[in-house]
Amino acid sequence: MRKETSKNLENEVLINSSCGMAYTLNLIGGRWKPAILYNLLPGAIRYSQLRKQLPLITERVLVLQLREMETDGLIEREVFPQVPPRVEYRLSNLGKSLEPLLHALSEWGNANRPQSVEAGPVAC
Repeated sequence: MRKETSKNLENEVLINSSCGMAYTLNLIGGRWKPAILYNLLPGAIRYSQLRKQLPLITERVLVLQLREMETDGLIEREVFPQVPPRVEYRLSNLGKSLEPLLHALSEWGNANRPQSVEAGPVAC
């Protein structure tokens, strides 16, 4: 948590408001957001399926990242009124507009990561 009057927060707001790249990386940056978004590219997916596709992420982090991306308008959450509850996530139109960027980042990373690094259980 940062104070609303901190210089760090002021700088972040200033940079994000004046630099498109910084704004984009702020929205999709981090360890898990790109992988979550990439796994949502094919279409709507249930929470439990997403959890299986990303076995290394903790439930807490997955929930936090999904909430942040929903708040930022990148994904949509739909709750079906049934027992047990069913929740599906899908990319919003804004999130879908990231598809070329996500593919480009994946291709660049696959082409440039060290050869000693083996592909792991995370698809992106």
